[in-house]
Amino acid sequence: MIKKHNTKEWFQNAFKIKGSIIPRVIYRSLFCGIFAGGISYLDAFKYEVQLPVLSSVIPSVVIGLLLVFRTNTAYERFWEGRKLWSMIDINSRNLARQILVIIEENNIQDTIDKKNALRLIGAFSVATKQKLRRENKIEQFEQFLTKNNLYSIKNSTNKPTDILVFLQDYLQTQMHKGNVLINQVSTMQSGVNNLLEGSIGCQRILDTPIPIAYSIHLKQLLLLYCLTLPFQFVNQLGLWTGPIVFLVSIALLGIEAIGMEIENPFGTDENDINMSTLSKDIVSGIDEITSLEPNSPKYKITK
Repeated sequence: MIKKHNTKEWFQNAFKIKGSIIPRVIYRSLFCGIFAGGISYLDAFKYEVQLPVLSSVIPSVVIGLLLVFRTNTAYERFWEGRKLWSMIDINSRNLARQILVIIEENNIQDTIDKKNALRLIGAFSVATKQKLRRENKIEQFEQFLTKNNLYSIKNSTNKPTDILVFLQDYLQTQMHKGNVLINQVSTMQSGVNNLLEGSIGCQRILDTPIPIAYSIHLKQLLLLYCLTLPFQFVNQLGLWTGPIVFLVSIALLGIEAIGMEIENPFGTDENDINMSTLSKDIVSGIDEITSLEPNSPKYKITK
């Protein structure tokens, strides 16, 4: 069903503070507004403060282009991060489906091993989330890993890769036992490789910030631009110069702050990718696949 536009919701979002960028730029904008207010009061006392020459110091189009480039670059990183998580989701479900249906079970131990392997896939999404957030919450893996595997990754700094090693070891073992054909294992290993590729792709975004020189230069130009505005406005606006510069500063500094907010999409802020929900969706999707009863397995996998 297509969601209709809700006018009430539009106005609620327009006046919403939580999740907006205003709290991050309010003090910077107040500084610019107070500075502009001081300039307007000097003008009110007949001091010559209007400087038309400053109107061409930094053309508006230059600031506009820089802000657009900054925001677009940050959004590309955000969107690529979301696509990589979709890649992890798709490959996790495909791999779980293949393991469940293709790998044969000849005894109860095969069934137990398969159940543990399927749980490894869910553990991988949790491990990726924790690595991107610099977390080390080992208790979150207790429902997924055996005691031996849990002990092995307890102090690991690269849990996603370790979990994939456990998963690939399971596939190799099943091939040697004759429970799966070599070409089928090759297909599943491609899925394992894709999971690693998605995880490393997210890590690449996290470890490659936008060059600091660009960020510094843009901040300097924005500050200079906002501080020259009162000299351009004071003759026409008078004592309204301060409030108007304050609002203009919120708009300009807010756009720059949005770029900073989303350039690292893997945090816990309001505007970051909700990796906790995505990880839970992957786990629940694998649980749904596991609960099915295909005709090929001899034993039913129970939780």
